Amino acid sequence: MSALEAFAGAVWNFVVGDDWRTAVGVVVALGITAAVAAASIAAWWIMPPAVLALLAISVRRGARGG
Repeated sequence: MSALEAFAGAVWNFVVGDDWRTAVGVVVALGITAAVAAASIAAWWIMPPAVLALLAISVRRGARGG
């Protein structure tokens, strides 16, 4: 395995980890935040509820064993 492949694998594991759905949710929430900020609207309030919702979904999925 080359050093570049090892680095890419480490970055993937750091960003995505065990739950790709949560990583996608964070990317979507960041995109929504960027779109709202680009419209010159205060966007600070978007990420806290998004993080809480993603955490709740992840914990529920983990408790179910899925």
